[in-house]
Amino acid sequence: MSALPSGTGPVLKMPTLATRTDAAANATLEPRDVPADRSIGAFLRALRHLNNEQVERILRHQREHGLRFGEAAIQLDMASSSDVLWALSQQFQYPYATEGAGASFNDELVTALDPFSDVAEVFRDIRTQLLMGVMAPDQPRRPLAVLSPEVGDGKTFFVANLAVAFSQLGARTLVIDADMRTPRLHQVFGVPNSIGLSTLLAGRADADLIHPVGDLPSLCVLPVGTVPPNPIELVQRAPFALLMQELCMKFDHVLVDTPAASHGADARVLAAKCGAALVVARRGKSRMDAVDALVAQVRKSQVRFAGVMINEH
Repeated sequence: MSALPSGTGPVLKMPTLATRTDAAANATLEPRDVPADRSIGAFLRALRHLNNEQVERILRHQREHGLRFGEAAIQLDMASSSDVLWALSQQFQYPYATEGAGASFNDELVTALDPFSDVAEVFRDIRTQLLMGVMAPDQPRRPLAVLSPEVGDGKTFFVANLAVAFSQLGARTLVIDADMRTPRLHQVFGVPNSIGLSTLLAGRADADLIHPVGDLPSLCVLPVGTVPPNPIELVQRAPFALLMQELCMKFDHVLVDTPAASHGADARVLAAKCGAALVVARRGKSRMDAVDALVAQVRKSQVRFAGVMINEH
């Protein structure tokens, strides 16, 4: 780990962050309430809190009618088809939010709440394209900054769902809210926001800042925390770049939400600090001249540019 430049040491305590980041990243990989027996029956039993007598009834019905355990449970009204689909997803290690468990999630989090929808499939396709391009395994590991021209273009919706899609690969994924103008990621994921990135960059990291996401065991969120009066100065200082390097060592994929370009130079600075960028525009809302201007500005730097996504959500 490189030492901080002279005069910046008190701003960011990197050794402390490294310990906590490592703990948070590793904690997300520990399965919670996962049956030792990873059969469909074991998952349904844990999900529905079935007792021994109920399980025996399902097994008898299964044998008598030549059914699968899940089919028998559905016929006996001891499970729903969505329960069986969830159990199958757990068996094949494809996590998503169950009904009730994802209550803290915003409805925008389609890839977690409705992972078999057409919208979720689009995010899986985008994930694949990125893994074959700027985020390919043979490329240097770098955060991906997600930019947009205006507020309301769907940038936070996009980065949140893309982060879930990456985490569903089983890869340790961190999504960072660096939008220190209009932060929303804490609302989307239902995590605390009293402290976060701004706290860390201000040198006041005295508590855990990275939050594991329930029901999505490979995903963590770093919220903004207090909205600072000087966001662009915070990200232009050396500690932010060092922070990105440190987090890339602890997580397989790091995605960064940024302020809309209409707020100023923040997004372009963040893209340069991250090293890779993608622009999101919204059909029927984003002005093409604003999109073209943002893309041209990003291309002037050494940033690996992934392209422009048109949001129809």
